[in-house]
Amino acid sequence: MANSGNRDKIGIVGSGLIGRSWAMLFAAAGYHVTLYDTESGQVESAKREIRLQMERLEKDKLLRGTLTADQQFELISGTSSLAECVKDAVYIQECVPERLDLKKVVFSELDKVTGSRTILASSTSTFLPSQFSDGLACKSRVVVAHPVNPPYYVPLVEIVPTPVTESWVVDTTQTIMTRIGQSPVTLKREIPGFALNRIQYAILNECWNLIEDGVLNVEDVDKVMSEGLGMRYAFLGPMETAHLNAEGMENYCERYCNSMYAVCQTMKPTPKFEGRLVKEISDQLSERTPIGELQARRAWRDSCLTKLATLKKEIAENKK
Repeated sequence: MANSGNRDKIGIVGSGLIGRSWAMLFAAAGYHVTLYDTESGQVESAKREIRLQMERLEKDKLLRGTLTADQQFELISGTSSLAECVKDAVYIQECVPERLDLKKVVFSELDKVTGSRTILASSTSTFLPSQFSDGLACKSRVVVAHPVNPPYYVPLVEIVPTPVTESWVVDTTQTIMTRIGQSPVTLKREIPGFALNRIQYAILNECWNLIEDGVLNVEDVDKVMSEGLGMRYAFLGPMETAHLNAEGMENYCERYCNSMYAVCQTMKPTPKFEGRLVKEISDQLSERTPIGELQARRAWRDSCLTKLATLKKEIAENKK
């Protein structure tokens, strides 16, 4: 076994795309990782994919952490026994499919086999943590640690506690996320959609309405973000962007509050993303990226994200 410098154990419940990404992130930081799925074949398949990804990243000099790909892979084991996955683990990251009934079952099972100092975190992007932990003895140790897809390339993690989550659980989760190189934000309370999706949905809603009203087509709507807002949002959030676009935030509000409010009054009600426009948007997107080419396009996206992350790291280090 490689000398990782970190003997804490992490359990990953679910060996799909998100679970594999989490396993790679924890191993890159030197944690011992046990990857669980219900069938041993799924676990072995996931480990093969992890090894391939690690070797590819190392070849491209994009592998995270200071350990080699072989050393990181040695830190990852697999099992089809939930009890074995969680034994002696300080932290569990649940990554099962986004179904509330399934998450309730999983957390009920975790409740039976984890100790009083094991944190139980969910990767859910949809469900409030209280929805799948109410009535369980472990509910004070449950928290959401929602990553952005793909987690290995995008560092944000939203930490969302239940109303009864103990403070040490939140603090430790934030420490662990920082230790593995992610960028955590902690919500003060549960709220549907958390923060990222609420902001994302607001953007999608207006994009939908601009297309529906014939103002822009799909390609141009995406261009507004990729060649406009996204360029600066990759480095600055919307609040600091506003701060810099005037003589500070107070001046920005003085200048633009009336015009912003007037424009917002013309915005349409929230669309439901159904009906004829679904196919129209899908057809336009498929012309640019056919369904059969999605995987190649995702690989291109991940490469871009990795290079952007490297650039941002270099910029941050030069600021010190």
